[in-house]
Amino acid sequence: MKVCITAKGEGLTAEVDPTFGRAAYFVFVNTDTQEVESVANAPGAHGAGVQAAQTVAEKGATVVITGSVGPNAYQGLAAAEIEIYTGATGTVEQALANFQTGKLARSGEATGVRHGGGRGMA
Repeated sequence: MKVCITAKGEGLTAEVDPTFGRAAYFVFVNTDTQEVESVANAPGAHGAGVQAAQTVAEKGATVVITGSVGPNAYQGLAAAEIEIYTGATGTVEQALANFQTGKLARSGEATGVRHGGGRGMA
């Protein structure tokens, strides 16, 4: 499975970026091979969440782990059938471990709905 975690820097030791669309990096982890790839996110002035969702889908991720996701990004990820887990904190490695042990709620579940509040939360 290919997982995408929003990050403030590259690699597993980077801190989780609390926003999806304007995250500095996306760290992709293949949980089968343990391969890690960090990709810089280059959001435009408008539509950052949609562009970010497109990047994640193109990279083949099936899961996104982040702090929060704005409504447009959420729709883009949902349309691509990418599962969204919110509320992540700490390092990328910690967030991945929390996901793997069931400590993160899937967005859309009663305890895990954390859509962004508008501008800046894409």
